[in-house]
Amino acid sequence: MIESCPKKRMLLGITILGILTILVLLIESHWTESTKRPKKSNFVVEQNSTCWEAGHYENVKECEPCTDFEINSKSIGVCIHSYYKEVLRCSNGEIVTRSCDKAVYYDELAFWRFEGCMFAIGILSTVCVVSRKRVLNKRILQRVQRQLANCV
Repeated sequence: MIESCPKKRMLLGITILGILTILVLLIESHWTESTKRPKKSNFVVEQNSTCWEAGHYENVKECEPCTDFEINSKSIGVCIHSYYKEVLRCSNGEIVTRSCDKAVYYDELAFWRFEGCMFAIGILSTVCVVSRKRVLNKRILQRVQRQLANCV
């Protein structure tokens, strides 16, 4: 059935599906943003200091995964809870280690790996489709030539 569809209808259908997909994503993101509840930051802090909650602080080290040694030895208490840590320097000069959510860098890296794999699979699929189309066109041309040769 799809083989009998003209190119214009096919492109129109793909365009409509693309627009519909974008519309669904926009509606979904609007609904999820309006229903989000503010997340309470429940970070575990090393050395029982909460100076980062009250005053200004700067990140000495961004959120990064704890090493296997830190997790297994429990040498840094914050690594037990979320397996991620960040080091902060408070305005009073105190250096504090606290647990944090998963590092954004690793999520972004996983996303781009996924995108790269999908791109490679898309290219491979396109090459397979084009080569299959050439083979089928060649067979059709040979069949037509045989039929013309038998008629003459």
